Amino acid sequence: MGRVVVISTGGTIASRWQGTGFAADARGREVMATASVPEGVTVEIVDLFSVNSPRLTTAHQLTLLRTVHEVLADPDVTGIVVTHGTDTLEESAFLVDLHHDDPRPVVFTGAQRPLDAPDGDGPANLYDALLTASTARGLGVLVTFDGRVHAARGTVKTQTLATDAFADPSGAPLGSIGFGRVSVPVRPRRPAALALPPVPDLLPRVDMVMHHSDGDPVLLNAAVAAGAQGVVLVATGAGNATPEIVAAVADATARGVLVALTTRVAAGPVSEIYTGGGAVDLVAAGAVPTGTLRAGQARIAVLSALLTGTDPQERDRALRHALDEPATADPAVELAPA
Repeated sequence: MGRVVVISTGGTIASRWQGTGFAADARGREVMATASVPEGVTVEIVDLFSVNSPRLTTAHQLTLLRTVHEVLADPDVTGIVVTHGTDTLEESAFLVDLHHDDPRPVVFTGAQRPLDAPDGDGPANLYDALLTASTARGLGVLVTFDGRVHAARGTVKTQTLATDAFADPSGAPLGSIGFGRVSVPVRPRRPAALALPPVPDLLPRVDMVMHHSDGDPVLLNAAVAAGAQGVVLVATGAGNATPEIVAAVADATARGVLVALTTRVAAGPVSEIYTGGGAVDLVAAGAVPTGTLRAGQARIAVLSALLTGTDPQERDRALRHALDEPATADPAVELAPA
């Protein structure tokens, strides 16, 4: 079925007890040793890093992105599996997806239970990821977890501890895995991939600010003062805040700061419905609505746009392109046999 490269980055799937808690310290071979390998699949391992995913930085994520592209430069590679901590998996997967234009799959997976747990979920997740990476085509970057196949775009961690940790709150899984088969009834539609970005000497700062009762512009202004080139405003409801925050957004965008507008609500799109500080006014002030993308992935979209160059109009175009969300999906993909 092919040659799959596993890129190991740490996370719970690579974590062991450290005396007071768990931390990632296992290498890729130790993680792979816990899992079965689908028949006909050969595995190669790249030990990229081993960290708990809350510690991941943009530098880590860009290193991962470049490693994926380097691995796929080999035409004999069938697909890639990335083992990753679940806390920031949705961000790394979306970054890779935005820049992925190869029909071969990149499949992210991880675990909610540590490496040496007797009831660990890592081995099954890893097997499913290997099966998906060796059979799927033309689906972009995927997340496989707990027997389900998800598109990277829109998929977020929805459970802190349960093993069915990932979902798209505004959508549905692409498919499922069971009995040695990958079934994907729906093919996601994706915008054309962004070019692989250069790595600048100084990476752009992108901050997130959440609105709440008594919310004011202090944190947004502080982010801009700290040098943020991008800000994600996590608003209430369908994308609403206050007139004072609208004024701060207008000031920020006038300075060339990219402002993306998302919501703290779990599901549903940002919608221009309300004035008086609502999404109507925020968009008029220059904020870019993110559709159904939530804060973590909206931040990645802003980051990717900033990495396209220094021209403000080009950055704005790149952000809107990255946020493109077609309303429909292409029909069924055939079953991928084991």
